[in-house]
Amino acid sequence: MNETSAPTEQIPVSVFGGPSALIEYGGLRFLTDPAFDAPGEYPRGPGYALVKTAPAAVDPADLGPIDVVLLSHDEHPDNLDHSGRALLAGIPLTLTTRGGAGRLGGTARGLAAWESVELPRPGGGTLTVTATPAQHGPEGCEPVTGEVIGFVLTAPGLPTVYVSGDNASLALVRQIADRFAPVDTAVLFAGAARTPLFDGALLTLDSAQAAEAAGILDARRVVPVHFDSWAHFTEGRSHLVDAFTTAGLLARLELGSA
Repeated sequence: MNETSAPTEQIPVSVFGGPSALIEYGGLRFLTDPAFDAPGEYPRGPGYALVKTAPAAVDPADLGPIDVVLLSHDEHPDNLDHSGRALLAGIPLTLTTRGGAGRLGGTARGLAAWESVELPRPGGGTLTVTATPAQHGPEGCEPVTGEVIGFVLTAPGLPTVYVSGDNASLALVRQIADRFAPVDTAVLFAGAARTPLFDGALLTLDSAQAAEAAGILDARRVVPVHFDSWAHFTEGRSHLVDAFTTAGLLARLELGSA
């Protein structure tokens, strides 16, 4: 049981398409996986490319000041694209994987799973960002898909926020729930991403798993991201609505306008 949760306070979350969302927490502004390029193709190997199908809902120049980027991983263009990399140069702190921090340099700081960092709040005091484990595909996928992390934001008197990153493992969600549940706001990367890797096995949660994760975390509110704007997402908005309805959790699902 996480005693820092304060479910009466709403944490603003703005979703921009793909994996990118702005979370305002404890006086700081956190941006998840910045991907703001125009639609196009990103070659990933002979005869294969990731295809972006829709632009982001905001120009990065209009985001305003960002204090921290929460970057689940740097190796895939649907999580960090060209415009996202350019944006990092002006951000005071990017929290990401250990390998990602080495590749990115600059203000990037690498975290291992369960490692925490304390950040000063503008009005005094601190908040804590804890890196959480994530598995970007089936068991044993790491040598192919790479290292990925999620994040939990906590602070005395504030609700707990979980950002999953690209995770396909409910077993890891249970580990996170053991430490942090109940979670107030869960920003879940969904979309049932599939590619030719691993014979099309899930690389992120599908909609039914996202609903199950909401229950495991005892999340009051679920803000899904990473389910639109790319061709390799095989489930979208309607699938999420159907899955959360079936699970009896539709009231917890927060989707922006279509």
